[in-house]
Amino acid sequence: MRTLKRALAAATLGALVLATAGSAAGATGGKIYIYVTGVKSAHQPILIAGAIGDYGIATSETKAGKVDQNGSYVHIALKKGTFLVDATKLNGSKNGRAIVQNKTSCSFVFMVKGPIKISDGTGAYKGISGTANMTITFGGVGPYYTSGAKKGQCNTSQNAIPSGMYQSITGTGIVKFG
Repeated sequence: MRTLKRALAAATLGALVLATAGSAAGATGGKIYIYVTGVKSAHQPILIAGAIGDYGIATSETKAGKVDQNGSYVHIALKKGTFLVDATKLNGSKNGRAIVQNKTSCSFVFMVKGPIKISDGTGAYKGISGTANMTITFGGVGPYYTSGAKKGQCNTSQNAIPSGMYQSITGTGIVKFG
């Protein structure tokens, strides 16, 4: 059984290596799958599979290119090149909704869906264009008041920093090169 599992793993890895090598030379584009994880910060790890098989760092910026964790533009720096994401429609999306808001456990989950635009590539991504539909999922356990009349109650103020949090950004789209 172990030999079969190793053989399957080796075959899968070999297929991925061949597919990546083939797609790097003269690729015209296709479907991509985007995965970003981490807590909310300006720099987050990113992995893109499909027509792009690469990984690196996604950095939130202002339109002028200044690093800003609340920026609506994202500079994607991958191992084989870079490109720019315009996330203004995603960030301004009215499609955000709370999935869980539990004041007893002081926990919440929030989800936003919307489109992004991909452009301005360098390196292997020179001439890239495309769009993707993204989903941002953010979950957390909020802090409790530690003193005063509200001691032990969930602090639901907008300025309250969660005690624990998780963020996931995923999406699929289509890109073209050239």
